[in-house]
Amino acid sequence: VERKVELAKRLHDFACVKHGLPAYDLMFDPLTFTICTGNEDDRKLGLWTLEAIERIAEELPECQIVLGLSNISFGLNPPARHVLNSVFLDHAVKRGMTGAIVHFSKIMPLHQIPENEVKIAEDLIFDRRAEGYDPLHAFMALFEGRQSAAKVEKKRAETVEERLKERIVDGDRKGLEDDLAEAMKKHPPLDIINTYLLDGMKVVGELFGAGKMQLPFVLQSAETMKSAVAYLEPHMERIEGQEKGIIVLATVKGDVHDIGKNLVDIILTNNGYKVVNLGIKQPIATIIQAAEEHKADAIGMSGLLVKSTVIMRENLEEMTRHGMKTPVMLGGAALTRNYVETDCAQSYGSGQVAYARDAFDGLNLMNKVIDGGFDAFLLDEREKRNSRATSSKAPGKTSKAANDDELDPVAARARRHKLAEGVQIPEPPFWGSRVIARVPARTVLSYLNEMTLYQFQWGFRKSGRTRAQYRKYAEQELKPILKRMLETCEQEDILVPQAVYGYWQAAAEGNDIVLFGENGGTEVCRFKLPRQAGPDGKCLSDYFRDIDDAERDVIGLQVVTMGSKASDIAREWFEGNRYQDYLYLHGLSVEMAEAMAEYVHKRMRAELGFASEEAADMQGLLKQEYRGSRYSFGYPACPNLADQRPLLELLGAERIGVSLTDQDQLDPEQSTSAIVLHHPKAKYFNV
Repeated sequence: VERKVELAKRLHDFACVKHGLPAYDLMFDPLTFTICTGNEDDRKLGLWTLEAIERIAEELPECQIVLGLSNISFGLNPPARHVLNSVFLDHAVKRGMTGAIVHFSKIMPLHQIPENEVKIAEDLIFDRRAEGYDPLHAFMALFEGRQSAAKVEKKRAETVEERLKERIVDGDRKGLEDDLAEAMKKHPPLDIINTYLLDGMKVVGELFGAGKMQLPFVLQSAETMKSAVAYLEPHMERIEGQEKGIIVLATVKGDVHDIGKNLVDIILTNNGYKVVNLGIKQPIATIIQAAEEHKADAIGMSGLLVKSTVIMRENLEEMTRHGMKTPVMLGGAALTRNYVETDCAQSYGSGQVAYARDAFDGLNLMNKVIDGGFDAFLLDEREKRNSRATSSKAPGKTSKAANDDELDPVAARARRHKLAEGVQIPEPPFWGSRVIARVPARTVLSYLNEMTLYQFQWGFRKSGRTRAQYRKYAEQELKPILKRMLETCEQEDILVPQAVYGYWQAAAEGNDIVLFGENGGTEVCRFKLPRQAGPDGKCLSDYFRDIDDAERDVIGLQVVTMGSKASDIAREWFEGNRYQDYLYLHGLSVEMAEAMAEYVHKRMRAELGFASEEAADMQGLLKQEYRGSRYSFGYPACPNLADQRPLLELLGAERIGVSLTDQDQLDPEQSTSAIVLHHPKAKYFNV
């Protein structure tokens, strides 16, 4: 192992340090040989290769690792090689291998291999011999006389009705059309949809609600449902009003986020409803017009950030002025049930409004609208709320003390002078802004927070697993999805990581951070920031030299993006009923933007001269084990989204295709902006 790692590092230094080759262009093959000879010297060759892969991946994270995979199983019969190759491939990928030289027909997914075969293969790879047990002999005995590797097959139900229901739950489209053709011999197409297929979707909803089905598999079921309906539609007589009901969906004015709304569209459409999806950045006039034109039974409004919740309330006031009574559902990350059921309900005096926590919550509410139980449900919820005597508070609303509590100038200067003791102002390599035209996606990948991607973007819940169990599950089941999506993104050039960043002279005045031109005398921008309540309340301005000091401080600014193509392709996949891949691409592009922000921030720390003060590994960096912090507008320490306008103007963000909506949100969605503070004590806090 040590020899393999030593050689890899020597080659890396020769290629990258001496000759300037980018590290991401290097591919190392740590070699493996067969573990199937029975010779004592060969028993641990596979294990040593895995350990070498792990070490190289840790010590040279930007480099690629490939392997001639099938060497591991040389000497076995074909079905045994098939299984051993597959199990060894899985472990090599977990350890950090990025590519394999193998014919795809000679491997298979692990979940399709019987558990006992996987276990004995692992015993062979890790040389887990025991008294009376030799995994090599046991493995060879398993495949003696076999012509092919076995697969785990699920036995389908005997009746076609149950098979169709199972296909929806399992997301299984193989043989779907044959079952549908058989079912049509006994049932009209509409009955098949409303009875057997929708029964399957009902089970999917129940499993999701109970935490027993992850969101990507819900979308796989929806894709199967969509395929089934598409097959049946030519055999159905189209009748107006055939749908269970009609809903108009829209992301509100100025908001570019549509993943939540589109998930609602998928679930409602595949449960028999007609959905009029207006898209993003929709003004209330368009929403009202669509509701009247389509005679909508309900309206759904969505938005991600706090500012969108205010727009929703204003929309409800406008609907009241129009005398509308159409039931309304509101959803979005910044909304709370209490805000919707109090502030928003008061704004919609002519009608009823409800909070939808997720897509299946929206389905349940829509069912109540159609069944006539919507008003009674809301009345019951209101009575429960009144009995709890909860207080109304809008999302993002902060107390007067927190927002307006200014330190007196003398106390502010004293605090800043104390914080500045022993902190040298770094000297940036340039003033103003620079563009990073393009960074290879594989380079950015090393900064990706995979756990955040899996749990919060893709919706794979922990579901009772320990942290260690979830990590193992992620490596086995989720990492292959990530790898597949990255390969697709590379082949189709979907992700285009770009950035613009720079440095300005800065100082603090009261709670404000003031930015100056290169001469340090001309004010070019001012960020007004809140302070925590109380005598020791924090404010970001505390981490800068005072405006009356002789020496100016320095602030960094950055904007990064994955480009607009990610949004365009995601929209194409959604419209093409590729729901699962739509979710994966959207989540990956959003998290890759965060990874790009980490990459640029690391570059800025290096340029400012304190990269040596940060964690050596990526996990440490993701835990903010480095000097300083970056802060994005719209979050607690700097909540004013409008401050993004001068930030983007100073940087010239239009050069990388990033702009703002009329509600000050970044477009494309897969973009982030931040101010970068160098002070060692600048960490995250709430206001």
